[in-house]
Amino acid sequence: MSTSPDTTAAPGKDSRAAPGAGAGSEQRQKLPLFALLALATAVFITSLTETLPAGLLPSMSDDLGVSESATGQTVTIYAIGTALTAIPLTAATSAWRRKVLLLTAMAGFAVANTVTAVSSVYGLTMVARFVAGVAAGLAWALLAGYARRLAPVPLQGKAIAIAMAGIPVALSLGVPAGTFLGETLGWRTTFLAMTGLTVVLLLWIVAAVPDYPGQERGERRKMLGALKVPGVAPVLFVTLVFVLAHTILYAYVATYLENLGMGGSTDLVLLVFGAASLVSIWIVGARIHRRLRALTIASALLVAVSAALLAVLSDNTALVYVAALLWGLGWGGVPTLLQTAAGDAGGDSADAAQAMLVTLWNVAMAGGGILGGILLDAIGSDSFPWTMLLLLLPVLGVVTLARSHGFPAKRPGA
Repeated sequence: MSTSPDTTAAPGKDSRAAPGAGAGSEQRQKLPLFALLALATAVFITSLTETLPAGLLPSMSDDLGVSESATGQTVTIYAIGTALTAIPLTAATSAWRRKVLLLTAMAGFAVANTVTAVSSVYGLTMVARFVAGVAAGLAWALLAGYARRLAPVPLQGKAIAIAMAGIPVALSLGVPAGTFLGETLGWRTTFLAMTGLTVVLLLWIVAAVPDYPGQERGERRKMLGALKVPGVAPVLFVTLVFVLAHTILYAYVATYLENLGMGGSTDLVLLVFGAASLVSIWIVGARIHRRLRALTIASALLVAVSAALLAVLSDNTALVYVAALLWGLGWGGVPTLLQTAAGDAGGDSADAAQAMLVTLWNVAMAGGGILGGILLDAIGSDSFPWTMLLLLLPVLGVVTLARSHGFPAKRPGA
């Protein structure tokens, strides 16, 4: 049986989930919310585990006996672990049953966060963070496809949107809450709390998430062969450049706001960004089945307008908040849009396309941190929004040109 998320029905689903179901049938179909919320929690854990050290750097560096810049590399090593292993591990585990693979990946987070919480040795902490990144590579290559397979075809976009809602929740609520907990009870307590949440999630997955088979030997495809499938390469290019543009500013948003004289408002700006991201997730989930192309173009345009406001009018505090709002509205639905586009374009090679998307996403995150640091030292933080604008031009160009494959005017099955 193929592991293509679009073509495999969930156990127990009747013909209402079949491709080609009419609009009237779509209204009667329901999403398995309890299972999808479990996947959303998995997305939340992967996103929060990656970014959590950013709010805990001073206390972590004191305990580990290294500088804050060295402690900051715990975020970089996580992204490297994901980027290096997502493709080979996805290929190596293609025959595994999907539920077993998901449980294995999340158990990896429990182990990694526990070791991080108890370690007093910088080297051991870095190893634990690398393992967490490896687990993220497995999880991210799996979760979007899993969400699609849980839902009837007309509702697959909504299913992915629900699962991907864990990202803005982690950024807008998880990081501030984790930082507060770390300041109140110590940073180690925060990571132990992540372990506790992961254990609860493991039980949740066992109880509520249905299983699916992996690929049979004769159906497995070479991972990089997915690049030959029409539409996959444009989606991957847009992923790499769009995430790079976003990360250049997001990774240094506190520094950028400090240079604007708004350093004390960083948490509020991020709250506006996060709240707008949640709205974006809802809009994308409601419209993605028939409007993936238009939504992707709109997302890039909104982020570009936000960058333009910051580039030209950043001396106006109110407009900085407007820019944060537009940025969140544009960015919040991007993970859902790109993972859906990759799954659609990949077809029978959807798992391979998703694994490459995860790899390039993390390459872009690591690259954004590096490039942002270079720009900060060489030119200053004022260069961040201009660089975003420059990078978003080819993003808009590729999405516009990929009308037949990648970002088609009409999605398959719509």
